[in-house]
Amino acid sequence: MSHEIKEGALFISDAHDNESRHGFRDFLIELSERETLPPQLFLMGDMFELLVGQITYTKNLFNETIELINSLSQNIEIFYFEGNHDFDLQTIFPNVKVFPIQAQPTLFHFKNKKILLAHGDLHQGRGYALYTSVVRNRIMLILLNFIDNLFQNSIAKKIISLHIGKDICYKIKDFNQIIKQKIQKYDIGLTEIDFVCEGHHHQNEEFVFNSLKYKNFSSFACDGSYFKIAFKDEIEFIKFS
Repeated sequence: MSHEIKEGALFISDAHDNESRHGFRDFLIELSERETLPPQLFLMGDMFELLVGQITYTKNLFNETIELINSLSQNIEIFYFEGNHDFDLQTIFPNVKVFPIQAQPTLFHFKNKKILLAHGDLHQGRGYALYTSVVRNRIMLILLNFIDNLFQNSIAKKIISLHIGKDICYKIKDFNQIIKQKIQKYDIGLTEIDFVCEGHHHQNEEFVFNSLKYKNFSSFACDGSYFKIAFKDEIEFIKFS
């Protein structure tokens, strides 16, 4: 199944909002106050430092932002690609089209072009694949939430605090080659795809591999940027900040 991207849709990735960083929340407030709303909003994952549907503390911590997303979803289409910091989200965002990692990459059409969209934490080795399956297990999350509540949310708070101190805005060495190898592992005929778009890596880079274009969105947490899709002779992602 494929979906359609509409002209003027906005893309934002890796905001990593936390207790001291509220850029994504402020962006949503500003967006909701515009006279003209975009037709669609694509949230490319890791919008929060930690938001998990089964973990009560994280839902309470980001309740205002959750309400902003749900309010906007009444007026525009919102697509949310779950990341490694935000998952198990469908019950939180009932009117948002949520794509868990198992449904990524997802095929979209824009004009006559085919675009694959994903958060970007795919094909990172067997160890990482095992980790993602364990932390997303529903029974495991229910148990973790019970323990977290029992100990005054110390587990969730610790996870968030560990991530807050990390440098997420560094440049990745040989990123072109890393991506070239990675996209070959996508289980889809890449010769039929025009564009692959991801977040996760925070690099704001665009490459061309033969006829395939690859776009890695920058991190909103790093430079406050988001993108509007347009089409002239080819697909463009116009950067705003």
